[in-house]
Amino acid sequence: MNRQGFVAATLAIALVLPAGASADLAILQYHHISDSTPDATSTSPALFQAQLQLIEQLGLAVEPLYEATQKALAGNGGDAVALSFDDAYSSVYSNAAPILARLNYPYTLFVNADTIGNSGFMTLQQLQELASTGLATIANHSAGHGHLAKTPNEEAKQWQERINQSLDSAQTLLEKEFGKAPPMFAYPYGEFDAALEQQMNQRGWLAFGQQSGPVGATSSRTRLPRFPMANAYGQLQGLENKLLSKALPVSGEDLPDGIVSTNPPHLRMTLPSGFTPGKLTCFGSGQGRIKVTANAQQANVQAPAAFNSRRFRYNCTYPAGDGRFYWFSQPWLNLSRPED
Repeated sequence: MNRQGFVAATLAIALVLPAGASADLAILQYHHISDSTPDATSTSPALFQAQLQLIEQLGLAVEPLYEATQKALAGNGGDAVALSFDDAYSSVYSNAAPILARLNYPYTLFVNADTIGNSGFMTLQQLQELASTGLATIANHSAGHGHLAKTPNEEAKQWQERINQSLDSAQTLLEKEFGKAPPMFAYPYGEFDAALEQQMNQRGWLAFGQQSGPVGATSSRTRLPRFPMANAYGQLQGLENKLLSKALPVSGEDLPDGIVSTNPPHLRMTLPSGFTPGKLTCFGSGQGRIKVTANAQQANVQAPAAFNSRRFRYNCTYPAGDGRFYWFSQPWLNLSRPED
C-alpha cells in the first residue's frame, strides 16, 4: 500500500477517540515484516508503516509491553498500544527496527533461544544491538518452540522435565546474554492449557497467547490476548476497531483452559449486570457467526459443527457505545489433531 492509498483509507474512518472514551491496551502481534515470507505469518512493510501511522493519528501511546500490561491489568491501561514480534526473524531487524527507531517506539522481541543465529533469524549480535537502543526488550519464547501443552499419553514427570528445560534454559540464556530476562513469555503457536498456565503463575511471568482482544482489568495474567497483525488480519479497515476496543469484562480466571473435550466445544460466560447476553456477537474460525443463547446473565456459545483444525477460536464482540466494541477471544486446542 502506498501513502496515497493509506491516506484514502484513513480518511474513511474517524481518527480521534470518542469524547470521554478510553480504549484498553491493544497488543499487536507480528512475525515476519516482509513481502517474501509466508503470507499467513507476514505483514508487508508497507502495511506495517500504515498501521503505525494509524496508531499515531489516533493519538494512542506506544508503550513498553511489560509496563503497559501491568497498567492495563490494574485498570490504568487506557488509550495505549504495545508492539510484539514472535521468533525474532531477520526481516524484523531489516524492515521493522529502523522504522521503530525513527519513531522512538518501544517493542518486544519474543525469542526462541534455539534459533538465534540460524538462517532467517536474528543473530545474537543483532539482538544485542537492538537491546542496546533501549527500545527493544528481549523476552522468552521457549527453547525449541515446541508444543508445550501436555499430550494425552505424556507422563506428568516427563512433561514437567520438558517444560522446565524449555522455559528455564531460555530464560537463563537471556539473563546471560542481555543481563536480564523480563518475566514475560509468549506461548509457541499460542497453545496453552491449565497446567502450563500454572507454570507461568509459579514463575511470576506474564504469558501471552495469539487470541485476539485487548487487555483490561479482568484479563488473566497467564492468557493475555494479542491482536495478530499478519496481512489477512491487520488490514486498516478493521484495525481501528481493534485499537479502540475494550476488554469484555469477563473474568479470565473463570474461563476454560481451552483443551477440547467435546467438539464443537461449549463456552459459557457470565456477563456483568447491565450487559445483555443477546447483544453478544460471536464467530467461530471458518464457520462464521455462531448462535448465542442466554440464561440470565450467562451467555452460551457453541459452534454448529465440529472443527477439523488443531487450533481455532471463538471471537466475540459487544457494543460499547460510540461505535466501539468490547472484544473477547477464546482459544481452543484439539490435542487429537497432529502437531505442526
